Amino acid sequence: MNNKISFKKIFIKNYISVLITFLCLTLHFGVSAQETQIGIEYYKAKEYLKAKTVFEKLAKDKDKLDEIHEYYLETLITLNLLDEADKFLKKQIKHSKGKPIYYVDLGLVLEKQNKTNESTANYEKAISQVLNNEKEAVMLSEHFNEIGKSDYAINTLLAVRKFQNNPLLFSNSLARLYKTTGKTAEMIYEYLIYSESEANLDYFKAIIQDDIKTEKDNIILEKVLYENVQKFPDSPFYTEALISYLVNQKQFFKAYLQARALDKRLKLEGQNVYELALLTRQNKDYVNAAKMFEYLVKEYPNSQEYPVVRRFLISCKEEAIKNVYPVDEKDIKELIVQYDKLLEEVGINQRTVEAMKSKANLFAFYLNDKDKAIEILNKAIKAGAVDPNFVSRCKLDLGDIEVLNNDFWEATLTYQQVEKAEKDNPIGYEAKLRNAKLNYFKGDFELAEDILNILKKATTREIANDAMALSLLIKDNTGEDSTEVAMKCYASAELLIFQNRLNVAIDSLSKIILKYNKSSLVDDALYQRANCYFKMGETDNAVKDLNIIVEQFSFDVLGDDAMFLLAITEEEKLKNKEKAMLYYQDILKKYPGSIYVAEARNRFRALRGDVIN
Repeated sequence: MNNKISFKKIFIKNYISVLITFLCLTLHFGVSAQETQIGIEYYKAKEYLKAKTVFEKLAKDKDKLDEIHEYYLETLITLNLLDEADKFLKKQIKHSKGKPIYYVDLGLVLEKQNKTNESTANYEKAISQVLNNEKEAVMLSEHFNEIGKSDYAINTLLAVRKFQNNPLLFSNSLARLYKTTGKTAEMIYEYLIYSESEANLDYFKAIIQDDIKTEKDNIILEKVLYENVQKFPDSPFYTEALISYLVNQKQFFKAYLQARALDKRLKLEGQNVYELALLTRQNKDYVNAAKMFEYLVKEYPNSQEYPVVRRFLISCKEEAIKNVYPVDEKDIKELIVQYDKLLEEVGINQRTVEAMKSKANLFAFYLNDKDKAIEILNKAIKAGAVDPNFVSRCKLDLGDIEVLNNDFWEATLTYQQVEKAEKDNPIGYEAKLRNAKLNYFKGDFELAEDILNILKKATTREIANDAMALSLLIKDNTGEDSTEVAMKCYASAELLIFQNRLNVAIDSLSKIILKYNKSSLVDDALYQRANCYFKMGETDNAVKDLNIIVEQFSFDVLGDDAMFLLAITEEEKLKNKEKAMLYYQDILKKYPGSIYVAEARNRFRALRGDVIN
């Protein structure tokens, strides 16, 4: 009995002791936590002396050191109590058994005391302690960066990379650090090796699009890309990255040189060059696209794609010829000879009907032989009957020839046939757009508007944009007077241009410019007249009209178009390098959102002589 009572007393006594201890600890930690918060609040309120008093007391508890470290250290530095900060940090280092971040903080305090050698020693000591630990290396690098020591942040990661003999290590982190320090070349290099290691070209493209903004950055990027292609000749990634960049900059010939080298090295059977050629053609760089197709014709004559490539080669030569004014009739006849050779060599079949279509248009629009054109188109329709889309496109050409002949009613019926056959298809929308333009040419603006309102919702962006542009032109220039004479005169002039009756078109446009000089059509008329002059080889007159637009209508829709055309003319026709450069520079400054910016930049750089070869 006595033993039971004795055991009970001991249990109660021990329980009370434990409870008291627990309550004391809870009270201690509660008070301690409260004091820590008070110290932090003083710090945030910039009452540093009060904060110091609180932290100084808390620092006596080794368990609180990590929690108050940042605030206490900043408080001491702010109060310029650097000796105390020095002592506090040495205590921290001892307590943490050499935590790298604390060496960094000690180095910073020593640096503030002008103890440069000791400071550097501590920074290097910190780095030496993380060489085997990637996670701690990243944390240390981030800490260096936070205190404004970006060079040491970079050196930390580089030291670990070297120690572990891993050139790919930390590439993404280093790239971001180089970006913040303005080291563009190093940033690009790191992004490149990261993207290569991940085999992710799209990542590199996205990064470059976000981080490369200035002309200077573009020059550096191109230089680094070329260096990497030379440095890593066995890695196709770097060549592909360079090609992607050059294409983005519309430097298609230089992209072709790289694609051709890659094609030969990896034996790609011309596929990469073919894709680049199509893209170059799509961007209307017909001269360089022709060079690419010519390479494919010579290197791969037995390819299944040979007939198509051969046709594209002639087609690109055709477009290049048609864009050099005035168009030489001899060159047009030579193109027809080349199409005939292709048809003779490969035969009239599904793979060559496009060549027949192109040949017909040369007869119609450049040799004024509309009957011959119609004859060829009808043969093409018969040969390509298995492809309804091709037949519809030929019928669009037939409709255009009927417009050339002023057979407007027949043209309307032909376009409507295509609309019906290709309902809800892009070519059907194209037929509808041509019908809208035909009504516009005839001066039936209301009917044209009804059709254009439908086309604005077309799924094809190009058609929707064309419809929007014509609709805006009509809206902006009708209603100025009840008869809409100026607008009808302008639409009639556009029809004459379409029919290649340039002299008559110029007379009509001149009438608008003189008689309706207050009309909003004046800059449009000037631009159209300039283009007519170019087609007739009257460059001086064309330049005069473009200069009027640049001087008097620079902030209207055609301002950047006129300036770019002037720049091209000065560079290519008049051979005035300095003046061309001024125009290209003005485009970059005055029209940063213009579609001509990329090409203007490339041409400016080429004329200045700083493009990487």
